[in-house]
Amino acid sequence: MNFTRFAVRRLAEMIATLLCASFVVFGAMYLAPGSPASFLLSGRSASPQALAAINEQYHLNDPFFVRYLRWLGDVAHGDFGRSITYRTDVSRLLADRLPTTLLLVAMALVVVVVVGLVLGRLAAVRGGATDSAVLVTTTLAVGTPSFVAAVMLQGLFAVRLGWFPSGGAGDGLLDEVWHLTLPAIALALYLIGLLARVTRSAMLEALDSEHVTVARSRGVPERQVIRRHVFRNSLGTVLTTGGLIVSTLLVCTILVESAFSIGGIGQLLELSTTTKDFPTVQAISLIIVALFMVVNLVVDLLMPLVDPRITLGARRSSA
Repeated sequence: MNFTRFAVRRLAEMIATLLCASFVVFGAMYLAPGSPASFLLSGRSASPQALAAINEQYHLNDPFFVRYLRWLGDVAHGDFGRSITYRTDVSRLLADRLPTTLLLVAMALVVVVVVGLVLGRLAAVRGGATDSAVLVTTTLAVGTPSFVAAVMLQGLFAVRLGWFPSGGAGDGLLDEVWHLTLPAIALALYLIGLLARVTRSAMLEALDSEHVTVARSRGVPERQVIRRHVFRNSLGTVLTTGGLIVSTLLVCTILVESAFSIGGIGQLLELSTTTKDFPTVQAISLIIVALFMVVNLVVDLLMPLVDPRITLGARRSSA
């Protein structure tokens, strides 16, 4: 399949998926008990005129599909509405908080990729005690939820030892990196174990392949065999977990940002859900879905470069 045809097909799929996701995201909040009007009133009684004014301002009396189509049209023009909780444009809230979350996710992703690949490669190549140690370590990592890791890291390295700040996002790039180091590790811990196990399994499978046996029989140095024939051929399988890793990072930021009081979109989503801030919740949810789809598209484009045996647009098996 040529690149243009593949790009057009994937773009159509992304638009259709986003439309379906937008409908689910918009409608899901209305299934929960309560209403934006009750939050705005803060438990106070209101006259019928005041309640009618609130419903009119936020179009709460309009039919569901009318509200959805109006919201969808505004989103298409970059307008996510006005936050009920913060009394400001949702776009401004996202612009202020999204960079912090993206930096946190990027730092965690680097930790996951570097540590996960190194551990998986060591376990597959060295075997024996190293393999057993990696398996035990990754089992503990996979079994530790992000919020538990956040509390443990915060208690040890921030409160007890005082090496890192216990909360906040910092001011300036270097200060932000320092403040986000512990949250990034807490966010990455589970996925390090996952990626290490996927890498180990893929490399062990590649080590048993026929072309590796042939390369060794021809006297190719073991280090070169591992690099060219084992590790490189296993990257295709490893790359298929990319979408899962990024989506998990985005979702788990809600817990980690709350634990460390980081003012990103994860904490904003939690607070907005509690207060039934419909426009903010809908905007963040839709952005997360869009980011996940973009990551999957990037993975699909990279697959033929990593593994020449895979053609562009071909269906790949899950890891």
